Parts: sequence; C-alpha cells; structure tokens
Amino acid sequence: MSAVNDHVKEETYKKVKTILVSQPKPERSPYYELEEKYGLQIDWRPFIHVEPVDVKTFRKQRIRLEDHTAVIFTSKNAIDHFFRICEESRVKVSQDTKYFCLTEAVAHYLQKFIVYRKRKVFAGKRTVQDLAPALKKHKNKEKFLLPCSNLGSKAVSHFLDENGFDWQDALMYRTVSSDLSDLSDVKYDVLVFFSPLGITSLYENFPEFTQDETRIAVFGNSTSKAVEERGLTINIKAPTPEVPSMTMALERYLQKANNGKG
Repeated sequence: MSAVNDHVKEETYKKVKTILVSQPKPERSPYYELEEKYGLQIDWRPFIHVEPVDVKTFRKQRIRLEDHTAVIFTSKNAIDHFFRICEESRVKVSQDTKYFCLTEAVAHYLQKFIVYRKRKVFAGKRTVQDLAPALKKHKNKEKFLLPCSNLGSKAVSHFLDENGFDWQDALMYRTVSSDLSDLSDVKYDVLVFFSPLGITSLYENFPEFTQDETRIAVFGNSTSKAVEERGLTINIKAPTPEVPSMTMALERYLQKANNGKG
C-alpha cells in the first residue's frame, strides 16, 4: 500500500477497477450492483474490530452492576457486552431494569436478551437529545449505567453530566485497529472509509502510506476531518444533499471516471 506523494485531483477522473471498502462484507448490498454494472473488483475488509474487556479487568472498575436500575445503550455492541459481563459476573439483571436506547434498531436488538413486551424500553431516533424527555422523566428515580468502549460516548456523557444525572460509565469492550499487514503489497484505486478510526488503523498498519493515484472516499464530516488532517485528498464524499449514500457518491464518480459506462 505504499505510493509516491502526488495527490490526485478528482477532475482527472482516472478509471476505477478496484475498490476496498473498510467494512465487513454484507450479504446484500448496492455495492454488488455497482460491481457488476462497472466491471469492478470490490473487496471488503474491516479496518477496526471490537474486543471484549474480560471480567477480571472489568472488576477493577469497582462497578456494582446490581446497583443500577437503568441502562443506556448506544449500540448493539454495548448490549452484547453488557449482558456478557452480567453473565460472566453471575449478576442477574432485574426484571424492573429500564433500558434507554439511542435508536429503534438498538432497542429491537434487546429482544435477543430480554422478553421485550414485559420490560420498560425507551428508544430515540438518533441522538441523546431524542431520548432526553424520557431520560429526564426518570432522572430522580433511577441510577443509570452507560456501557461503553474505550472511545466512550461523549455526547451521552456530556448530557448526563450537564443535567445532573446519577450515572456511571462502564468500560466493557474496546474498539481497536485490525491487523492489515497482508495488504502491504496490494493497491486499490479507491479506499472507502466510514470513520476516523478507519484512518487511524490505516496509518497504524502502514505508517508510510501516501496517496499517489489512490482515490479516497469518505462518509461523514468526522471522517473527512481525519483524512484532511493527514494531508490526504478527498475525491468522493457522502452524504450530501445530492448523494445521501456512499454507493450513490461512488456511482456518480464512476459515471465520469469509467468513460460514462452505465
């Protein structure tokens, strides 16, 4: 993945044959249609992964799980590792525990672990502000636990502190860079990133990485910022009003880069 340090400009629209998406390979995806339509080779490789915090390490935090009457879940990973730690610690979760989930998808995922209709579950749409009315309603009645990774959950933590909640965060899993050393001699026309962590992983694996003619595709402002801080050129960006998804952004580029094919 090494290259010389000339930054490619989007206006050149050099033909794309290979794309590496820094995520696990899905069963179904619009990427497969792009692959067929433009005769591409699209490979999938997670640049980051989640590792569990073991019970011994968790106990060093001196957190009494049974003392908390409400749990705030920001992701499916948080749910998985909360119930794993409870099981490995032999802590029985009370049926009266209340669950506050950042999104509907996270709330529905709870059904893997609890009888949904018998529990008190609250769900937001996307951010902690969506959950604010439900959280504030229970503020003085509950002691809240926030299962999190080594990255924490800054927006939620800030909200809880700012509003004087009785709460505690609990490190239950870590998000770390994956080993990509087997890609050292592989070059792709386009690298697709979805988080700043993906960029961190790229440089942890390939400290000497330079862009050359590789096109960089990014999703989200925080990812864009991480790319720019490394002095790289962003060639393809989403979401925008015109291209709300990464596949739409890629297709717009491919229409020009691959001689209007498709």
